[in-house]
Amino acid sequence: MLKRILLIVSMVLLALILLPLLEGLGEQTHVSSLAEYYLSSGADDLNSPNLVTSVVVTYRGLDTLGEVTVLFAAAAGIMLAFKGLKMDEKEREKTQGPSELLASGASLLFPILFIFGIYIFTHGHLSPGGGFQGGVVIASAALLLLLSGVIPGVSHLMTSLLEALAGASYVAIGLLGLYLAAGFLDPRFLPRGEWSGIFSAGAIPVIYSLVGIKVGSELSAVLNAMISKGGEK
Repeated sequence: MLKRILLIVSMVLLALILLPLLEGLGEQTHVSSLAEYYLSSGADDLNSPNLVTSVVVTYRGLDTLGEVTVLFAAAAGIMLAFKGLKMDEKEREKTQGPSELLASGASLLFPILFIFGIYIFTHGHLSPGGGFQGGVVIASAALLLLLSGVIPGVSHLMTSLLEALAGASYVAIGLLGLYLAAGFLDPRFLPRGEWSGIFSAGAIPVIYSLVGIKVGSELSAVLNAMISKGGEK
């Protein structure tokens, strides 16, 4: 009886939460004054064709920094959970190694995926994509090498160093924007460049590149720990 009451109460609370959201699913006839400013002035302010990137990296850059921090905390938690876990030697002996076809395919696809990931986060201010997406693609390339057995594991020292340097540089760029421009993570302390150029939009390409390196390093380390059960073969 108690379970039914709790279920009914939960459903009612969920309905109260979702109803206001459902009411706002209709066609938007107007936007807020803040959104109107973004739409009308975002491209001119930052010289970036991708308005979504302008919002994510600059206008709400502090929130993006928080998301990166959450990812770091999640990765650290997973690494801690897998620390000390090792696959039993008997179980490892029973594990069938990867086929030659898989290893050859992984060696062929890795550079393509790796370069594509770099392309995604270096062109995030010009086209759809960005640091998180590019970092995930790079981590998937590392996963391909791990599953195929082409490499025994990802260097924990390398991923930790890259992650730390990228995170520290991200914060440093934010402080430079605060000191040299109009606010924290304001990219306009670097030249805005030509419209649609790779070296344009101030520091936005640099910020997204740092996010891509940080995300790719963290996820690669997590995947390595999950596959090797503690990061040790």
